[in-house]
Amino acid sequence: MSAALDCLQERAGLDIPIHVDGASGAFVAPFLQPHIMWDFRLPRVKSINTSGHKYGLVFPGVGWVIWREVSDLHPELIFNVDYLGGTMPTLAINFSRPASQVVAQYYNLIRLGKSGYRAIHKACQGVAVHLAKQIAGIGPFELMSQGTDLPVFAWRLKQEAHWSLYDLADRLRDRGWQVPAYRMPANRQDLVVQRVVVRNGFTCDLADMLVRDIRRHLDWFAAQPGFRSTAQAAQFHH
Repeated sequence: MSAALDCLQERAGLDIPIHVDGASGAFVAPFLQPHIMWDFRLPRVKSINTSGHKYGLVFPGVGWVIWREVSDLHPELIFNVDYLGGTMPTLAINFSRPASQVVAQYYNLIRLGKSGYRAIHKACQGVAVHLAKQIAGIGPFELMSQGTDLPVFAWRLKQEAHWSLYDLADRLRDRGWQVPAYRMPANRQDLVVQRVVVRNGFTCDLADMLVRDIRRHLDWFAAQPGFRSTAQAAQFHH
């Protein structure tokens, strides 16, 4: 993308910067795929953000964004607040928020470092690949990804059945599994997938338990030929 924008600038004179929306992957790629060059080594990249939850290993509510230089942060995003006896600049969306997530993230960054995050994410990746291979071996499913990049993968039904992935997601809740099913965006709304996100603490033993529960519910569907997936259930989960 950066190279394409370089060509565009040469051809049309448009200098378009890049913001990298790292989401969860920005807390995985630097440790598992360090060869991928998407950081500030590319001069056109001016800002990068990532989420602290999931692979940053802190609870939801904290995210991070960094800019290459102060001049790349637009001044209209900064609010000068007269508070506690002095004027201070702030970029926060909400002015008053607890700092517990920030402290937890800072602690993890110092305690784990690159080697610690690499080891944890490598373990998650191993579980994801292990689980994906097992699910690929279950008849009705076709993998959309294998968990070899992010410790995340998804699958779809190979062919229509008298039950849907929405129904399977609903039945898996009987033992607390949250394995969401959802439609793809516009132009592929015909495709419904089910997804697993493997996080720290989700072991191969738990993965095997999930596979057993999936098989158990598939046996239940097979024993209920009169069962019909309802549009109401699909709409509720969508």
